[in-house]
Amino acid sequence: MKPFTQFSGTAVALEGRNVDTDQIIPARFLKKNRAAGYGEYLFHDLRVDAVTQAPTSFVLNQPLFQHATILVADHNFGCGSSREGAVYTLADFGFRAVLAPSFGDIFYSNCLKNGLLPIRLDDTILSTLRALITETATRSGQNTQIDIDLQCCTVNWTGLEQPIEFSLDPFWRECLLKGVDEVALTLSYQSEITAFEQKHYASRPWLTA
Repeated sequence: MKPFTQFSGTAVALEGRNVDTDQIIPARFLKKNRAAGYGEYLFHDLRVDAVTQAPTSFVLNQPLFQHATILVADHNFGCGSSREGAVYTLADFGFRAVLAPSFGDIFYSNCLKNGLLPIRLDDTILSTLRALITETATRSGQNTQIDIDLQCCTVNWTGLEQPIEFSLDPFWRECLLKGVDEVALTLSYQSEITAFEQKHYASRPWLTA
């Protein structure tokens, strides 16, 4: 995984509560070769007309947002089935973070294990942010940039008086900062673990007798 420390990216707003994992990536695409990437299947059935197979007006088809890297969503994003492919397709498309008031529990866990940063923020704050993203795009044809600092656990964008703080479990924060999963993080402490075991068994020789 790529370490996540500080990141600035283009934001895209996705309206609608309870966006489930089957909307994020329809189940039929999970048969595809993972090594080839899942990015093209992200929100497939919302981006492609089922009859004509032509692109729809879905937000990610709009030129301004085709290279978005931060998704600003609504309540209970990633609910539904436990498919890890929902995280794969977001990451393969290019997203580094998802902001939402709440997430499906398993989806949230899968994000952390795959280097995609899920950030919970207040509903009112995110409603205002989504409106800002849409209004800025409509009025001036410009993107909204969001700055994320995982070292300080803050999020910032133009118009805020000060960055907004968010919380993240310290264990997963360290994993993301180092770009490792839980197994790799544990192994990074191998020398300390070995030193502890040697000291432990030296003071209690009967344990190995």
